[in-house]
Amino acid sequence: MSETYKALWAQENADGKAEVALLELGPDDLPAGDVTVRVRYSTVNYKDGLAVMGNKSRIMRKLPMAPGIDYAGVVEASDSDAFAAGDEVVLTGWGVGEGHSGGFAQRTRAKADWLVKRPDGLSLQQCMAIGTAGFTSMLSVMALEDRGVTPDAGPILVTGAGGGVGGIAIALLANLGHEVWGLTGRESLADYLTGLGAAGIVPRAELAEAGRPLAAERWAGGIDAVGGQVLVNLLAATKYGGAVAACGLAGGFDLPGTVMPFILRGVDLLGIESVYCPQPRRGEAWARLARDLPLDKLDAMIHVHGLAEVPALAADILKGQVQGRAVIDLEV
Repeated sequence: MSETYKALWAQENADGKAEVALLELGPDDLPAGDVTVRVRYSTVNYKDGLAVMGNKSRIMRKLPMAPGIDYAGVVEASDSDAFAAGDEVVLTGWGVGEGHSGGFAQRTRAKADWLVKRPDGLSLQQCMAIGTAGFTSMLSVMALEDRGVTPDAGPILVTGAGGGVGGIAIALLANLGHEVWGLTGRESLADYLTGLGAAGIVPRAELAEAGRPLAAERWAGGIDAVGGQVLVNLLAATKYGGAVAACGLAGGFDLPGTVMPFILRGVDLLGIESVYCPQPRRGEAWARLARDLPLDKLDAMIHVHGLAEVPALAADILKGQVQGRAVIDLEV
């Protein structure tokens, strides 16, 4: 096998900003790690969009490196007893694509503790169609279950429904017997979202503006990937004893609301963090995804692209124009 490999490589330009280009690299460019992986698939998440487009938040903290917070592939070599050459593995999180070179490269290295073996029942491509977005969705569903939100408690609202987190959350919740609604600013996605299992859609405009501290009780729970005023209004309309899992901030990181839903209705706000999720919980979530996510619904979300298309996809995802899951085939 050739020692060289292709990567979308980020380097610092004369202005001190990250600039990405598709390059041919060699063994000296590989990051540190005890497991070498031939990357087969990656995906494009919102954080990847920020990284590739050189967002001022500086997602990539060490340059040069390859962005890409997720990847799935085959072990080429391992200094760890946990993995052997030929094992199929998946990585999400752990600061990869931020402080450690990531998945937009045909070859990389990682710490063994960061990897999980491909779950039975899922292909490598399907694992990347899930990626951090779907993994976060599953953690959010599990958090609602832990809080006692059951299908008979009432409907659940998923915000940012057109994105990866939202679409997979809808498919999971519907398959588990919940009545689930999707909040989106793109009403053209109605057929797509109902195809995933949504009972219907709620226009984003209904939750986008400041409302009453307590609204009519409508939702037994929610999964929020938007933040800001949308999250505040979702909390205000959550039923007594309900819960909302907050897992994203595509619409803002502020919380311009009051404590009234918490102290008058006992609503819980559940923070979801997926990057450093402990391995036992991580393994449970992947096992649940393999069991509870309808693969026909997952496959309907997938659109496959080559590595050279990542910059255009990064720009689109920041504009909210990506539907479903953009999977990157590293062999295209």
